[in-house]
Amino acid sequence: MSQMYGREDVGLTDEGGLEAMAAANAFGREEIIALLSANTTRARETIRSAAEKMLLKHCGDRVYYRGLIEFSNVCARNCRYCGIRGGNTYVKRYTLSYEEILAQALWCAEQGYGSVVLQSGERCDREFVEFVIDTVRVIKNRTRGERLPDGLGVTLCVGEQSRETYERFFEAGAHRYLLRIETTSPRLFSAWHPPEQSLENRIACLQALQSIGFQVGTGVMIGVPGQSIEDLADDVLFMRDLDVDMVGMGPYIPHKQTPLGEKDPTGDPTYRFESALLMIAVVRLVMKDVNIAATTALQALDPQGREHGLAFGANVIMPQLTPTEKRKDYLLYEGKPCVDETATQCKGCLAARIASVGRVVGYERWGDSVHFARRRK
Repeated sequence: MSQMYGREDVGLTDEGGLEAMAAANAFGREEIIALLSANTTRARETIRSAAEKMLLKHCGDRVYYRGLIEFSNVCARNCRYCGIRGGNTYVKRYTLSYEEILAQALWCAEQGYGSVVLQSGERCDREFVEFVIDTVRVIKNRTRGERLPDGLGVTLCVGEQSRETYERFFEAGAHRYLLRIETTSPRLFSAWHPPEQSLENRIACLQALQSIGFQVGTGVMIGVPGQSIEDLADDVLFMRDLDVDMVGMGPYIPHKQTPLGEKDPTGDPTYRFESALLMIAVVRLVMKDVNIAATTALQALDPQGREHGLAFGANVIMPQLTPTEKRKDYLLYEGKPCVDETATQCKGCLAARIASVGRVVGYERWGDSVHFARRRK
């Protein structure tokens, strides 16, 4: 701890110190807490620069696209922070057809995007499960070609399911799965979710996904009222110890039609934004070669939010492919950007954002996690 500025001033004295600690896997809980407590421009820039160098060393300068198709906002859960929670009667519900989803996936392949994400509200009923399985199979079959011999890479983000269902998703051709833990604090998890949801089951689902062979992603909300820096440090340690391959984190943004949003309708957006960037950098330093997303929520708090996310160590971006007329009905939080853009407009916008931070798009690649390849050897 002698190398640190001190808890109130943040971080290590120089990038070399951070790089040496990362190489030695020497980031413990207190060191992570100190980094997340960064509150000076110098310290934050030291952390950011070290994280960017770690990214370039282990993952290269490519940013990988995951074309995002939010194919249904029908949800059986009632998470207390989510705008499409089942109990929100103001939401206009929809589910895209096979044809609509396939059209977006084919467009994605034609543009050179290597992967899609199929995301929805959470359901476990048979009709939903069969729909997802059939959709994955169709996408894989219809997008095979010279540029993508194995078709588009497919990431699923459809919540907690049974092990049998996860196995069937994997057999259908999905090879990545994102299931955000949201928080590893039992106190916070129970405050954010109804009693029928448990932290233990969420962890069990992540472990099942890993054992089946998925590239597994998780992540947390950052800056929720009542959440401490110590809570976030524990989240980083959890993701490290679980040995996940992908991380998708974002700042908490209230939705007024949720219990949490009613309690704290505004919060401190600057703190949430800066904390989210530090979390990206710290995860990069601690976990080195995982894929990390620069989430849309960052852009909701800052016009250049996703660029900042890339500069702090992210290497994945999810361009919107959800039909424009449906996007306003898939609002997990308020103020979501890009709801009026077409997929083509989104493509051009993101390419310019990526170029502005000196990075390049990894076209026609799945962009699989380097960490996963190393872990599976």
